[in-house]
Amino acid sequence: MQARIPARTVNSARTERFHPPHSPPRLPRVASADLSASVTVFLIALPLSLGIALATGAPLQAGLVAAAVGGLVAGRLGGCPLQVSGPAAGLTVVTADLIHRYGWRTTCAVTVLAGLVQLGLGCLRVARSALAVSPAVVHGMLAGIGVTIAVAQVHIVLGGSPQSSVLDNLRVLPAQLADLDPAALAVSALTLALLLSWPRLPGRPGGLLRKVPSPLVAVAGAAAVASLAGLMVPRVELPSWRSHALAGLPEGPVLGLVAAVLTTTLVCSVQSLLGAVAVDKLVAGRAGASAGIGRSDLDRELLGQGASNIVSGALGGLPVAGVAVRSSANVHAGAVSRNSTMLHGVLVVAAALLMVPVLELVPLAALAALVMAVGIQMVSLHHIRTVTRHREVLVYAVTALGVVALGILQGVALGVAVAVAVALHRLARTRITHEEREGVHHIHVRGQLTFLAVPRLSRALHLVPPGADAVVRLDGSFMDHAAYESLRDWRRTHCAQGGTVELTGLRAGVRIAEPTGPDGTRCRCRPWTPWRNHQCAGGPSPAPASDGRGWQLARGLRTFQHTIAPHVRAELARLAREGQRPSQLFLTCADSRLVTSMITSSGPGDLFVVRNVGNLVPPPDQEGDASVAAAVEYAVDVLGVRSLTVCGHSGCGAMKALLAPGAGKTLLAPGPGQARTPLERWLRHGLPSLERLAEDGHRAPRTDGRPPADPVEQLCLINIVQQLDHLRAHAPVARALREGRLELHGMYFHLGEAQAYLLTETDAETDGEKVFIRVGAAEEPWPADLSGTRSHNGRRTGVSGK
Repeated sequence: MQARIPARTVNSARTERFHPPHSPPRLPRVASADLSASVTVFLIALPLSLGIALATGAPLQAGLVAAAVGGLVAGRLGGCPLQVSGPAAGLTVVTADLIHRYGWRTTCAVTVLAGLVQLGLGCLRVARSALAVSPAVVHGMLAGIGVTIAVAQVHIVLGGSPQSSVLDNLRVLPAQLADLDPAALAVSALTLALLLSWPRLPGRPGGLLRKVPSPLVAVAGAAAVASLAGLMVPRVELPSWRSHALAGLPEGPVLGLVAAVLTTTLVCSVQSLLGAVAVDKLVAGRAGASAGIGRSDLDRELLGQGASNIVSGALGGLPVAGVAVRSSANVHAGAVSRNSTMLHGVLVVAAALLMVPVLELVPLAALAALVMAVGIQMVSLHHIRTVTRHREVLVYAVTALGVVALGILQGVALGVAVAVAVALHRLARTRITHEEREGVHHIHVRGQLTFLAVPRLSRALHLVPPGADAVVRLDGSFMDHAAYESLRDWRRTHCAQGGTVELTGLRAGVRIAEPTGPDGTRCRCRPWTPWRNHQCAGGPSPAPASDGRGWQLARGLRTFQHTIAPHVRAELARLAREGQRPSQLFLTCADSRLVTSMITSSGPGDLFVVRNVGNLVPPPDQEGDASVAAAVEYAVDVLGVRSLTVCGHSGCGAMKALLAPGAGKTLLAPGPGQARTPLERWLRHGLPSLERLAEDGHRAPRTDGRPPADPVEQLCLINIVQQLDHLRAHAPVARALREGRLELHGMYFHLGEAQAYLLTETDAETDGEKVFIRVGAAEEPWPADLSGTRSHNGRRTGVSGK
């Protein structure tokens, strides 16, 4: 008997598929988009890798090694699937300086050590910390590196050799111009012309040609012209792989090697992490982006870059980092997985082994021109405009000049120091002014109020005479404890002497110096967030008392006193002095989900609100509860409101109770020996709405033209119409309608949609009265009576009854 082979075995680590005997293993599928994207990236990476190796003074094969390792190792292990790694222009200056000081084999060892440091940082999960560096410092560093690259490559473009520093290159540039090589200059000019003009080819044929990467076209075109014309210019020389130099033991001063490792780690890590963030933005903005491409794991990306540098350095390659040009090309070419990056590495390996005769036709001047163009593009006008807009151009300029004159590590350190100094200056810069207008002393504080500004604040406050009225305006987002105590003590003393103090501004009246909430926890919430059992984030919640609801109420009261009350105290004080003058009576349901001030965008003193179960208005001829009639009379005759709104809502419990089987009979005549409960006695006022539904429910209002979703919504809408009829029967309302000083409105609020609808009259008439209304979505501006709600057609609507 033959044993059955399981089709799938699952363990805790992975899932494996077992194939029948003699079945060939399945190769992983590669999407066509990844295949085409890998070819595009390869065509860009090949000339750039050779050019960067030339610019650093390293063996040209080292650029190909770094490109292949970046594609295969970083592409497989990195946390950003679509980022392409390889020899980057930002590392050119660092590598060139290392080769000049310590030689190639030690430079490879430094690359390996930098990779080990990156692995350690990735294990410590500090990748996000690298993004805390000011963008002005990063952009300034890249600009300084770009200037250094461009100045150095100018000498090769002119047919000479670059010096070891920017200042030396600038000093010997006049002599180089006097002794230029016409052939090298012609090849460089052709390369630049093709590089700049190829992306701008017009027409439909130009669109097809533009699919070929411009760096490849520029270098290939220059190589073809140089070969056909027989120009005598230096060309690429790729020695045999057998003589390729690998990493050796580092030789040199310990402090110098440590600084070299740290510099390489810093530049590689920051450039790769910023590149990963940029790739995320490109993928998010790409039309039809694949849902399977998640956000980058920066710690994993740092681990992948560290592994790449270890392998590249050990194999005699350049340092590896994420490259913006290749990564953006990969995204725009439609790559959907890390397979495109890895395939590009495979293609680089194939080219390094099989295309040596072709690569040796490339003139060095063409590669120098290509790298010079890349260096110039690193000085981004967009970045300069951005840092200027954010007033950080000083940080940018100091960093760039420091990198050019002193080196990358020194320039970045100088830029960080200037960035910290600028931040401290902004924090300490506070303008405090005092002026007297109409007997009131105004103290205006602009900026952050810290202990450094306390002496100036005290001088300005003591300019206010005892017993005078004072207004202190705080236009800042931060106040430390020293400033808070100084202001509090002065306010207490001034008020004790008979004066008044009003605090206004962004933080007026808030206990800014005490960062914790009233219960000892840090509160980061804004005044209108405490819905849904509000809990302040940050800090453990205190244990509730035995009465959980009472604890929530007490907590809400404390939050109001400390957070909301300071913002509304002045307005409430005015209302207390002048009395209430609401413009509208708002009659709605007692449902806890209906927040009247929220859906009408109103504040204290705007609405005279009456709430009851089912937003019912008992007719005036019925005996019983007269509270609604009293509120209507008080609002119309005493307060003089201009509008009266009945607001129903979806899912109303009162309407559900009315629609329950047998509810109508029970409310009209309870069973023998049964007495009506208070709720049943109240719901009797909803029976006219139920009868109206039975008579002509098919003519119920519609929300935006659609029929009611269910009988409950149908009854809710008809109930609003019925209650408006009941309101017309009340004497104060009828009198105000005849005199033209009152309008009636109907409103329906759909809880699930968070959508308010205003009811509008139709042309249907019954006994000469317009009684049926439709519902329009709130979209257009509405008159001042209902400032927070909007009508469907922008005109005065509602059932006015005039």
